Amino acid sequence: MNVVIDGAGEVGSHLAKMLAREGAKITVIDNDRKRLEGVSAYTDIEAIEGEPASVSALKEASVDEADLFIATYPYVNQEVNMVAAMLAKRMGARKVVARIKDVELLSRGVQPIVEDMGIDLAFCPEKFGADEIVSQLRRGVDSDTLDLAGGKLQIEAYRVGEDSPLLDMTLVDFTKLFSTDNDVAFRVIAVSRGNSSFIPQYDTKFRYGDVVYITIRADELKAMTDFMGVDDIEINKVMIMGGGMVGYLTALSLSKEIQDVKLIELDLDKCETLSGKLPDEVAVVNGDGRNSDFLYEEGIHEYDAFVAVTGNDEVNILACVAAKKFGVRRTVAEVENMEYVRLAEEMGVDCVVNKKSVSANRIFRLTLSENARFVRYMNVIDAEVMEFTAAPDSPVTKAPLRDVDFPRDALVGGIARGDDAFIAVGDTQVLAGDRVVIFTSPQSARKVERIFN
Repeated sequence: MNVVIDGAGEVGSHLAKMLAREGAKITVIDNDRKRLEGVSAYTDIEAIEGEPASVSALKEASVDEADLFIATYPYVNQEVNMVAAMLAKRMGARKVVARIKDVELLSRGVQPIVEDMGIDLAFCPEKFGADEIVSQLRRGVDSDTLDLAGGKLQIEAYRVGEDSPLLDMTLVDFTKLFSTDNDVAFRVIAVSRGNSSFIPQYDTKFRYGDVVYITIRADELKAMTDFMGVDDIEINKVMIMGGGMVGYLTALSLSKEIQDVKLIELDLDKCETLSGKLPDEVAVVNGDGRNSDFLYEEGIHEYDAFVAVTGNDEVNILACVAAKKFGVRRTVAEVENMEYVRLAEEMGVDCVVNKKSVSANRIFRLTLSENARFVRYMNVIDAEVMEFTAAPDSPVTKAPLRDVDFPRDALVGGIARGDDAFIAVGDTQVLAGDRVVIFTSPQSARKVERIFN
């Protein structure tokens, strides 16, 4: 695949790194040599120094041969990215994507107009980030979850604490608790331990601090959460710290679903602006969310969830840790430095959201065939969760799974067939039309895709 990225800011750089791992040929255009050198330092790209929406730069990048063109120039008006995307489309790029700031362009009534301009996808990282936060809060459970196959299967992440029933238990003993020879309820797909992750073997023993990722049938989820000591959380009150675009969009979305949303913002002028834009259901309070006494005075101990989106990773993480000490059940932190993601989770933050990673995930879907659906890139364990629909006569339908030539770092989690869902085992035979959940390293995603086509 040939990809041209117009703009080497944080989002463009992250996309270049992600797509390069998939084996794509990457060309990056930017007018800042330092940004280009920063991307080139860790990603194999062709760097072109040029202005945004420059026809000569687009020609030099051979945009007419691009399978995907992404206009994500930082620090420019959104019209620049939109013009660049339209030019790329007219010059021959197969699919084009443009980064925007005005979320009204993403509304259902306006999207057809954007598509008529030749732009296949308009995206706003802040909107994607806010949507991910709201999605995580809707789940209302005390662990990280991910719906698959229309909700028939789920991925759950459980941390092994000092009171965890998994502590010092082997994988084989854990499996026996929920499965029989004829009925497998779940599959452990990965374990995150320290600074690494791995696919466990039957004799793997779970240790303190491990994060265990499992694929499980939805009908077995209640039994699993009860075993793990994880409770459902009814979220009726949410406190948000940070009144930037992510905080504003999160508060706006939550106000349509719950009655008690409080937004804390340090800047008084911004507070006045937010008060005029947000509905009455959102209480906008001027104050320093870094001050524990202030948070207590604002009743943080009475809230079900706390969201920190200040734009400062360290502040967001520490604020969530403080919220946990006040008794808040569910915490969400926006973390932009990828190196801090694992640290935040180790410090007890329930959910970490990285808007550039979420944006890259959405854009990556455009690179897949019709039989593939990209679900999520999981930062902590450097893996992708994908759903594939098995095509008629595809290699995966020719033999039982144990005889299919899957990459070593790819694992079949579960299968949805009609109204049924089940966990795959070695002698499972995939049929045409099955929706198959795959857990794979980014490097092997394309190999897996070919098995299903």
